[in-house]
Amino acid sequence: MKQYLKIDEWSIIEESFDPQTQEISESVFSLGNGYMGERANFEEKYSGPSLQGSYMAGVYYPDKTRVGWWKNGYPEYFAKVLNSTNWIGIDIEIDGAPLDLAASTVSEFRRVLNMKEGTLSRSFTAALEDGKEVKVESIRFVSMTRREIGAIRYSVTPLNFSGTITVAPYLDGDIKNKDSNYDEKFWNEVEKNYFPGGGYLTLKTKKLDFHVTTAMAYDIAVSGKQLEAEAEPVLHEKYVGNIVQVPVKEGEQVVIYKYAASVTSRNYGLGQLVDAAQNALQSAREAGFVALLTEQSEAWKDKWKESDIIIEGDPSAQQAIRFNIFQLNQTYTGEDDRLNIGPKGFTGEKYGGSTYWDTEAYCVPFYLSTADSSIARNLLIYRYKHLEKAKENARKLGFAKGALYPMVTMNGEECHNEWEITFEEIHRNGAIAHAIYNYVNYTGDKSYLGQYGLEVLVEISRFWEERVHYVPHKDKYVMLGVTGPNEYENNVNNNWYTNRIAAWTMEYTLEALAYLREHEDTRYAELTDKLGLLESETDKWQDIIAKMHYPLDEEKGIFLQQDGFLDKQIIPVKELAPEHLPLNQKWSWDRILRSCYIKQADVLQGLYFLNDRYDLATKKRNYDFYEPITVHESSLSPCIHAILACELGYKEKAYEMYLRTSRLDLDNYNNDTEDGCHTTSMAGTWMSIVHGFGGLRVLDGRLVLKPSNPGHWTSYSFKIMFRGSRLKVTVTDQEITVANETEIPAAITIYDKEYTVGGLGTVTSQGVPAII
Repeated sequence: MKQYLKIDEWSIIEESFDPQTQEISESVFSLGNGYMGERANFEEKYSGPSLQGSYMAGVYYPDKTRVGWWKNGYPEYFAKVLNSTNWIGIDIEIDGAPLDLAASTVSEFRRVLNMKEGTLSRSFTAALEDGKEVKVESIRFVSMTRREIGAIRYSVTPLNFSGTITVAPYLDGDIKNKDSNYDEKFWNEVEKNYFPGGGYLTLKTKKLDFHVTTAMAYDIAVSGKQLEAEAEPVLHEKYVGNIVQVPVKEGEQVVIYKYAASVTSRNYGLGQLVDAAQNALQSAREAGFVALLTEQSEAWKDKWKESDIIIEGDPSAQQAIRFNIFQLNQTYTGEDDRLNIGPKGFTGEKYGGSTYWDTEAYCVPFYLSTADSSIARNLLIYRYKHLEKAKENARKLGFAKGALYPMVTMNGEECHNEWEITFEEIHRNGAIAHAIYNYVNYTGDKSYLGQYGLEVLVEISRFWEERVHYVPHKDKYVMLGVTGPNEYENNVNNNWYTNRIAAWTMEYTLEALAYLREHEDTRYAELTDKLGLLESETDKWQDIIAKMHYPLDEEKGIFLQQDGFLDKQIIPVKELAPEHLPLNQKWSWDRILRSCYIKQADVLQGLYFLNDRYDLATKKRNYDFYEPITVHESSLSPCIHAILACELGYKEKAYEMYLRTSRLDLDNYNNDTEDGCHTTSMAGTWMSIVHGFGGLRVLDGRLVLKPSNPGHWTSYSFKIMFRGSRLKVTVTDQEITVANETEIPAAITIYDKEYTVGGLGTVTSQGVPAII
């Protein structure tokens, strides 16, 4: 589709109203604070195409699975983060006629997502059918400092008439999820009440008994003077509203300040919800909109201080990376280890808002480098707390021991019902093991192994031990009937990546055991006793590591994606006629599965994870073979290819893949942004700069940088937190500068030269290799 959003380095800007792109904009302009989120729906009534969305983190519903043919082991539900009470609503009538952009002539429309300060603003002029014109201006935000608070300033100015403007702020809990399997509504009303200037509404889920209370309050001013007017309460099922009649003269501005507080039974007792919501609401209202806005601006200033990436000479790339960082920072804050990151964050309903392997494979690196290490640690603890459920999941599939983490989950149970993913895409276990390694390697926090990590590693290794199969005549272990990261191949034998990450997990588990035995012998004894770990098990792991089968084509010098991959007809994507793409919308599933085409990095995913295990020539041979037959129809694909392309010196390919991952939603590459933004792949966008162009790795406890300039940028800089230091890395064509913004020294390597960046110090390395 054509690009309709303006290029601006700190803002996302839409300068005309088009109903055809409204749902896309609702996703792109979404707001959140890690606790709750809100799509960019209009405050006033809108009868055009729209996906209303207000979401509370951790509040979900087990929607009954809908499949055509039930298989043993299927989960009985698909967990979904619920569309919750619509708190932004402010209906407006002009002399009795509703203000509705779908039924009005709209001009001077402008919508701005201010990423620097975390606000969404909108302005427009609307002419109603009777010719009356009004100018509307609004600004709203979800507070980063008061997580339960949302605030709106909404103004209406009559431009060519005097009359009555009816203002009706409300809370609407009579909502539904678009993705409900059986069109069911998931909420029941518990209580509601009206009070002068506001009201509250409490709902509970029909299953699991989550309660959410939302309270609202509002103030109205006319030409800057507080309005004292009688309000008519409106109370009906799951709805609390107020109606205020405001007489106005031509040119007089009516301003509505609306405050809302939303609290859940995840954090309060049922008898505390109303008081908690009203107390938070009262505090926010007393502070006032301007003070809350100032708090918001300061909070985002601190966020950007830790995580900003600056690109000089390429405004499109600059806007894109800030958009990705902005969405990540407003999706997850790490304060609650019961929460995780859904593929769409707070921007839509697709994928149910559940946790996938995306978190460990893509998101953990971002939070490791841009926030305190406790944030990434909480993402790992989330999985530790689900270990018993992961063991149950393995038993449900017939395994006698070990843990299989779910592909999709809210509470540790598997809730995905496509057999080729639920039963076969077991490589997700490896991503969780690798995230533990990544955290320990990056932070140096080896205490995590004894506290939490080893138990997870042992149970995953036990699963792999039982999942492989020994073939005596080959003297090899094989793994049959799996689906790798490339979901365009199902039920294959010996997916290289799955076999490799399984063996690597057992290697790392043995390393962790050896470390604890040497350095924490008491804890080692406690854990091996708790786990009932036998020497025969670790011996078996050693045997599997030594004898794992890896598909290989010696002539081409490549790892085969699976045993029979070269039986396929290999035709590069560039030779397909454009009308065949995207495959997932144009081809039958049968045709896709028989083709050579790859949805996302598979073998290359392994070469990224285990980067230091393979030389450059090996990476090059595999990249050169697999990238030309990859269609990148997963949002998680371009970033891995961008990183490896940087390492291989493929300038244009690296830049192409960077733009594709970074502007995926802004330019609607996959024609699906209306369902929500691809939040977890946004972490991959960050990786494509920091791990790709920046060449960041951690080896032997040192931060290693091998930066390169893609040639499209005058310079770029990024910030990384590393073992207590915050380092700003700036790359130009001539030099690399690393400035320490803290007083904690950092040991780094730039290319092959070692440095220590002292507290508040700077080091400079001359010469930056060009990417060819």
